[in-house]
Amino acid sequence: MPQKLSQKSEAEKAVDIVRDAGGKIVGRTRLQKIAYVFELAGVGEGFSFTYHNFGPYSDELTDAMQDASLLGLIDEKEKPSSWDGYYSVFTSTGKSKASATKVRAKIAEQIVDADAVELELAATAAYLATKNFADPWSETTVRKPIKATPKRLANAKQLYQALRQIHTPKRLPSI
Repeated sequence: MPQKLSQKSEAEKAVDIVRDAGGKIVGRTRLQKIAYVFELAGVGEGFSFTYHNFGPYSDELTDAMQDASLLGLIDEKEKPSSWDGYYSVFTSTGKSKASATKVRAKIAEQIVDADAVELELAATAAYLATKNFADPWSETTVRKPIKATPKRLANAKQLYQALRQIHTPKRLPSI
């Protein structure tokens, strides 16, 4: 009798992203960008992304994280920020099995402690490259003029090049 393959729920897929990033992700933007780079590299969970104010964004991932929190698979704490807003800290609760592949772990290692704005710039440029913009970095600067300072852009490019050095099933676009 054939075995029934169990499929992960969207919530479980979202939890795997946090777990594969070391069990903790600080910031919703960082969560989105880690998931986006996983997708771009061919090791994602199947979440779809569109362009948003902070670069590539997935409504599906946001919904899945809310579900994971309600199910007790993830702990989300909102904390006050220095910019008079709030940010989230996502921590896996350990109630689901580990899933990290070496590739996902290497990608997450590069991203998890990266500057959030530089990560946003790098992910935005990568997203724009997939949409056939001739010069994704210039377009990123146009879309994010306040964030895209020369120093941040240089660091974002360096971060992106480090990510491209990781051998992934699907090569990240050359930009």
